[in-house]
Amino acid sequence: MSITTTKVRKAVIPAAGLGTRVLPASKAMPKEMLPIVDKPAIQYIVEEAVASGITEILIITNRGKGDIENHFDRAPELESRLLEAGRQEAYDQIVSLTKMANICFVRQKETKGLGHAVNCARSFVGDEPFAILFGDDVILGEKPVTAQLCEAYEKYGLGVVGTKEMPAETVMRGSSLKLAPLEGETNIFKCTDLVEKVKRVEDLLSNYTILGRCVCPPEIFDILDHTPPGAGNEIQLTDALAQLAKTKGLTAVDFEGKRYDMGNKLGILQATVDVALAHPEVSEGFKAYLKEIIDKL
Repeated sequence: MSITTTKVRKAVIPAAGLGTRVLPASKAMPKEMLPIVDKPAIQYIVEEAVASGITEILIITNRGKGDIENHFDRAPELESRLLEAGRQEAYDQIVSLTKMANICFVRQKETKGLGHAVNCARSFVGDEPFAILFGDDVILGEKPVTAQLCEAYEKYGLGVVGTKEMPAETVMRGSSLKLAPLEGETNIFKCTDLVEKVKRVEDLLSNYTILGRCVCPPEIFDILDHTPPGAGNEIQLTDALAQLAKTKGLTAVDFEGKRYDMGNKLGILQATVDVALAHPEVSEGFKAYLKEIIDKL
């Protein structure tokens, strides 16, 4: 089965969460701005979108998250000082942030769930397919995960979720997917149902869960309009995706890449260690430090 469909060129990044799992760090700083070595988490997510061919990005924020907008804006005083000091490379880095894509912002005025946040992007998306990159999830690997999902969308013309098999306790905090093999594919499945925040292990559809990435057709907005509050009394994107799966159809990609939960203290530490070990400026010194402290554990 192969369907010619519209190329995905827009992305929505919901970044309106309160970050309660990483308090007190997120009290005054958006959790999306917490650094992984020398870049904030949100920058890794934007860079993934751009590397996947996305040219238009909407970041959904809320009150107190102006730092995210500032990060992707020009900073004339800083730029001038860097040039005066002869720091051309640093200047080029910060200016390039403003040129990666056409990045715009909208506020989610009420915290009513991920589905409600995504629905705030209706006018930005219009009648095009679009990627959703969760602001909590940094995923690193050789090939951008968003690109992997976009390829599946462009091949089958159906919405796509990024998934991995995870321990039951992790799946129960997120979504559980019902999957069936898709002929001729090894890592792409037909997804026929989804449930959010299952309370009992025996009620899990599978140990596969959505991890931070989706590609949706524009029809998702009409579904969200009629999606009642679900788990946590919030409008859940998972519930709308379940309806999409049962009507138009949905696929799931068991993607290549390592996902870091940036809404989780351990996830932030894991991302920092892995990125530092590969970072050209600090890797050697960091490896030496790790070897030194490992002997003391």
